[in-house]
Amino acid sequence: MGYPRGLVRSPRRLPLVVVAALIALLGSVTSCTKAPTYSDKVNDSSQFDDMAAPELTATEYGDAPLKEGAIGVQPGAPVTVKATQGSLTSVTVKNGDRTVAGELSPDGATWTSKSPMEFGSRYTLAAQAEGVGGTADLQRSFTTRSPNNFAMPYLVPRNGEVVGVGQPISVKFDEPITNRKVVQDAIAIKTEPKTEGAFYWISPQDLRWRPKEFWKSGTKVSVDVNVYGLDLGDGVFGQKNVRSNFTVGRQMLITADDKTKIVSFERDGKVIRKMPTSMGKPGTPTDNGIYIVGDKHAHLVMDSSTYGVPINSADGYRTPVDYATQMSYSGIYFHSAPWSVWAQGNTNTSHGCLNLSPDDALWVMNNTLRGDPVTVLNTQGPRLSGTDGLGDWNIPWERWKRGNA
Repeated sequence: MGYPRGLVRSPRRLPLVVVAALIALLGSVTSCTKAPTYSDKVNDSSQFDDMAAPELTATEYGDAPLKEGAIGVQPGAPVTVKATQGSLTSVTVKNGDRTVAGELSPDGATWTSKSPMEFGSRYTLAAQAEGVGGTADLQRSFTTRSPNNFAMPYLVPRNGEVVGVGQPISVKFDEPITNRKVVQDAIAIKTEPKTEGAFYWISPQDLRWRPKEFWKSGTKVSVDVNVYGLDLGDGVFGQKNVRSNFTVGRQMLITADDKTKIVSFERDGKVIRKMPTSMGKPGTPTDNGIYIVGDKHAHLVMDSSTYGVPINSADGYRTPVDYATQMSYSGIYFHSAPWSVWAQGNTNTSHGCLNLSPDDALWVMNNTLRGDPVTVLNTQGPRLSGTDGLGDWNIPWERWKRGNA
């Protein structure tokens, strides 16, 4: 059956939605035939796993690698374990049943031993870390050093002591020290308020630290000498750690002037006492400079042989005295000298000491502190040596600050 003439049938049209779907389908088919492309910022996930794998390292003194079987590890120096790309989950350092105490950093990445080890002993270290890429383990065995000799430190001021404004910190050893820098690095000094100061060795056995200027009254000072187990040079090891907390007391400035032959005592800015004195006679003049009050003795025998003058020589002597207050290691003291009261205030008659009346000498012994500075002026003598032992302030600050380690 045909269509009536004059009527032409139009081609059937697809709906627009269907056409759009077909175009999309053809586009997707076409894209699947092309090689895919990626940003150059995309990495292989296996590379990320490698980067995230934790790594462990162990070091000893001076950040030297702690190798397996190491011999001669310094027992007083810290052992450190570090984890990169991860956090430490456990660290132990043991000698038999004894475990070395340690401290973990806030980020969990570093462990540092905090207690000293024993000399000539074998230790084992075991550590583990965990990271995104998994875990890591580290094991080491090592042996600590055996000393050739020991050096014992002695610290002044003593713990709890109240001292004068001129008092230096003294760390004296019973053996000469050849590696001075190790000692200085092992000493921690804290002051409140903060005080500028520096180290200086006045002898191979005596290290000092003093402020740039006299201490401020009321300053609180803590000193930690952590030399135990450290090689201080030539196989001499620190024998013990010592510490002290002390306080700086009132300011007492003492001046002895040879022109007037008067000793003046100024406390906190006010002169509170003056006393006549007889200082070193011609031939044995008292040195000029700044001294520091040291030890005190109710009774003491003054002996010229202690500083190289024989008792039986023309300038020799061996005389018992009362109320002796030390000013120098070389033998200069305030002391009672009733035999020279007539000369005190007008004539020098001593071998270098500052002769005082019994009452004045007793007052000095009872009212001074270790570390009170004594300035001697206008004598015929030279300047007191800065390395005398109580002459620290005679070394200029710029020289002192440079140090001699």
